[in-house]
Amino acid sequence: MAVKTILEEMNESVARAFAAAGYPEAQASVQLSNRPDLCEYQCNGAMAVAKKAGKRPLEVAEAVAAELKKESLFSEVGTVPPGFINLRVSPDALATAVRALREQPQCGAVRDENRKIVVDYGGANVAKPLHVGHLRSAIIGEALKRMGAFFGNEMIGDVHLGDWGLQMGLIIEELRRRKPELPYFDESHTGDYPEEAPFTISELEEIYPTASKRSKEDEAFAEAAHLATVKLQSGDPGFTALWKHILRISKADLKKNYDALAVSFELWKGESDAQPFIPALLEDLEKRGIARGSEGALVVDIAEPGDKKELPPCIVRKSDGAALYATSDLATLIDREATLSPDCYIYIADKRQELHYTQFFRVARKAGIVPPEHELIYIGFGTMNGKDGKPFKTREGGVMRLETLIREIREAVSTRIAENPEISPEEAEKTSKTVALAALKYADLSNQASKDYVFDLERFASFEGNTGPYILYTAVRIKSILKKYANQGGAAITAADLRPAESESEKALFLDLARYPEVLRAAWKELAPHRICQYLYELSNHFNSFYHAVRILQEPDEEKKRAYLSLIQTAEIVIAYCLGVLGMEVPERM
Repeated sequence: MAVKTILEEMNESVARAFAAAGYPEAQASVQLSNRPDLCEYQCNGAMAVAKKAGKRPLEVAEAVAAELKKESLFSEVGTVPPGFINLRVSPDALATAVRALREQPQCGAVRDENRKIVVDYGGANVAKPLHVGHLRSAIIGEALKRMGAFFGNEMIGDVHLGDWGLQMGLIIEELRRRKPELPYFDESHTGDYPEEAPFTISELEEIYPTASKRSKEDEAFAEAAHLATVKLQSGDPGFTALWKHILRISKADLKKNYDALAVSFELWKGESDAQPFIPALLEDLEKRGIARGSEGALVVDIAEPGDKKELPPCIVRKSDGAALYATSDLATLIDREATLSPDCYIYIADKRQELHYTQFFRVARKAGIVPPEHELIYIGFGTMNGKDGKPFKTREGGVMRLETLIREIREAVSTRIAENPEISPEEAEKTSKTVALAALKYADLSNQASKDYVFDLERFASFEGNTGPYILYTAVRIKSILKKYANQGGAAITAADLRPAESESEKALFLDLARYPEVLRAAWKELAPHRICQYLYELSNHFNSFYHAVRILQEPDEEKKRAYLSLIQTAEIVIAYCLGVLGMEVPERM
């Protein structure tokens, strides 16, 4: 059974106080104070109540405050004009609340949800290396998937590969130019095709840009690539065998790169999986009058009363008969509904694709592809920019490969890790990977998803300030203190060792820990990983203030020392949970 958080207890206490003061219908809630110098929590409900009751807000606030002063939950209750109620929590109540949370699974963050949620967050293309443009989708998507799972949901991540269309024809035709003798191009070939691919991933990654460039300069080649695409999509056995090689080689490389980001997918489906559903989809849209002809194309009107701006129709089939991204996404929804029937879909993509998702979602609703009770959510993310404010590039001005970015950030933190003489070269390498990943992920997730941000390698890799390495270093520092105590022969620390705070720095840490379940719940409800990062930074700062103010291991009173240790141990557990749901982990040493 879940225990009440301190905020839930305060809300119940305030509701009782309003009722006792003669205002039983009051919808008064407590919130974290925006003036921590004045109080820890505040209630602004007196203003709304006073308006209904025809009284002065301060009069209502003072009557409620008089009742709250009778509660043992608060050490201080005050009022300030025009009608704010300022609250400070009793150290005893705070210690009891944190102790109770500590004894709960996941420190009180209850696994009480049971929805099935598909997260579409990959968007990689086969035959192309991952680059910095794929970073935000992968990192944000992985965090949201982990956050949802943390609260008990079945989370299904789908990479949704770009593995169909003209790019396949371009690759096949370029390969034909280079190796025309391959059996895949022999119309008279019978029997099986080779099991080994006729190219490496390095060759494949060079073939596509070459082919793309050639198609812009050579009309005959462009036409041949178009015909190769049609031939592939018509089921040509040789081209299908080649396509399967492209997929297998590409997926292996993509998995390697996603693994380096600690990002994984439950499904590795692609646009090709949606293709069988497209003919029936288009026929159905046309037959039911949902789609109409327009200059040879097939479109669906999506404008609705109340739209603040004009929204163009969604094209589901071009005039030349080709399907578009929207068509493929709709067909993918049909597949997902048939095989998964999830309660919710979360799509993560560049915010510049907002119109696409508005159109796609509205067509899906209009056509009844997704029932009303199944949620469709789009999260549009901003751009990762360089210091010049423009999309992040290499020094040469090209798009940086993701593996290059990861290598550079590892190099940036490895020098600092190597300074610790207690860490072996093998451990230093492993730790550098962990810290570099935290630097990269935290730098991204600490920003609101929709905002652009400047990627500053030097700042993000720093062990000071609002960075991933700083959060990890805080957790490692706590681990080190606890380990020293254990090595000195100290008995195991438990939640029972917690005692009420005696200093402001100690109480600040208690207050942070008490609100941990609410922070995680709110971050998940808002689909806002940056809320957890904000909390981690505040918690780390308060721990470090406490650490510098109190000589923990030098404390002569053993009971008090164990109370300190239990408090910081709780902080370390909470930091690890928070980092875990964001896709990071804490190393043993730094």
